[in-house]
Amino acid sequence: MDAVTLTRQLIDIESISGNEAAVGNYLYGELCRLGYETQKMPVEGNRFNVYATVPDHPQPTVAFSTHMDTVPPFITSSEDADRIYGRGSCDAKGIIAAQIAAAERLRREQIHIGLLFVVGEERDSLGAKVANDHAPASCKFLVNGEPTENHLALASKGTLRAEATAKGRMAHSAYPELGDSAIDKLIAALSRLRAMPLPSDREVGPCTLNIGLIEGGRAPNVIPDYAHADLLYRLIGPSNELRRQIVATAGNDVEITFPLELPFLRFRQIEGIPTMIAAFTTDIPKLTKWGEPLLIGPGSIHVAHTEGEYIEKKQLAEAIDLYCKIAKGLIA
Repeated sequence: MDAVTLTRQLIDIESISGNEAAVGNYLYGELCRLGYETQKMPVEGNRFNVYATVPDHPQPTVAFSTHMDTVPPFITSSEDADRIYGRGSCDAKGIIAAQIAAAERLRREQIHIGLLFVVGEERDSLGAKVANDHAPASCKFLVNGEPTENHLALASKGTLRAEATAKGRMAHSAYPELGDSAIDKLIAALSRLRAMPLPSDREVGPCTLNIGLIEGGRAPNVIPDYAHADLLYRLIGPSNELRRQIVATAGNDVEITFPLELPFLRFRQIEGIPTMIAAFTTDIPKLTKWGEPLLIGPGSIHVAHTEGEYIEKKQLAEAIDLYCKIAKGLIA
């Protein structure tokens, strides 16, 4: 298994969230060619997860998992002596290649693990939600791949999405006293939320806020009757008190809702493997039936989602060794 070649082949198949069928079909074909019992796990429309096991060993103790989808835009692959470039190179097509290469090496040593590749991680983890209902009863450990520079994550921050909506009354902008600006209300609320103290943990780091989207208004000469903002908090613990503070700080002029939460998680250590804290969230909270989770993979999250995304070839090779070491230790 040439992990560099497979990484480039996967990168060159566009698989932005919602459009994963082509890369799923390619992986299905490759895994069948390698002799795995491979199945397409329907998710939505023509989207499916890919799950593979070694023939005569359909109940693995350990499964390797990551996602097939990428963020936009599509960027084709290229390489130099040290790196592979392109969309998904580190997040997470290089990881797919490393996990398959590790599974092949383990199989030659008569160690049999499962391979789970899911859709939708970059959007809503829908593939993981579906996969959770198909977990083999035998599976005790899930080694999830995300770009951690081959460091084992001690923890993964959670996600709390908040939406702030303000309503007002339209009027001609020459007579603002006749209207009620929803945008003014939203700006005031967001200013208070940005100034609100957030919790911090000495080991994990701070809870953070990103105001990712703002919309509203009708035209420059109309007092706006509607304004809306999407906010995202990175959690370092339970969210109950944070939710209360957000609502109280935003004030009565805006409505706050919480459409999504993924919890903060802590993971085990393994002697001899360096550690890190993942400030991002993963599919792990939606894969609870697949056993105790671990989080590790080649590549840097700092270049994921960027125009210059890449993965170091050295890290890719090291990840194969690490996945094998971890699987052997967990099974033992």
